[in-house]
Amino acid sequence: MELYRTIKQQASAEQIIERSRFIAHAMPVSDRAEAEEFIAEIKSRYKDATHNVPAMVIGDKSQIQWASDDGEPQGTSGAPIVQMLVGEGLTNLVIVVTRYFGGIKLGTGGLVRAYTSSAKLVLEAAGVCSVQNVLKITCETDYTYLARFQKLASDTLVSAGEGDPAGSGQAGEPAFAMGEIEYGAKVKMELITLAEYGDAVEGLIANITSGTAKILSKQEGPEKV
Repeated sequence: MELYRTIKQQASAEQIIERSRFIAHAMPVSDRAEAEEFIAEIKSRYKDATHNVPAMVIGDKSQIQWASDDGEPQGTSGAPIVQMLVGEGLTNLVIVVTRYFGGIKLGTGGLVRAYTSSAKLVLEAAGVCSVQNVLKITCETDYTYLARFQKLASDTLVSAGEGDPAGSGQAGEPAFAMGEIEYGAKVKMELITLAEYGDAVEGLIANITSGTAKILSKQEGPEKV
């Protein structure tokens, strides 16, 4: 089950529009304090810029929505970015678009397009992802079974269709990815799956190892997938 959508990582992007230089920075955040710290950092880095326009959306229900036009005409920069983020269903991120004025006025519509297009560029650079409830199962088993688990592991946990939740091409097998592997007298491996596939993955572990594998721990929580 998808909890919300956000960005994978911090990123930047730049474009020139009518001789004005627009530099956009984005970062995933978990709370307003973290977002405000990032905004302050960008403003300090580009303190000679004409404008540093910040916008943030935070919370699994987008409870916090805030922006500033930072001297641009009201409603032409920060607010359109927030509206775009909410419209795209994105949250837990902050964007700052820096502008160095190039001498040509863009007009109200031009400013809206310039700031939102700059924000979209940095979103592309950061990469949009889904945050889902993930279960990490650590088990211990004989080396005999390791290759089978590695073969069945998938690159994605997102459902590819009925009967193949793993998207791995193994019809009927539950979705999981391989996490950390430790080698000792027996192999200890971490299997990562969506929480809703937890019982199925435990059943798969028991089936592959004929019930000889030992479940050491299970940890559930939100993760980017």
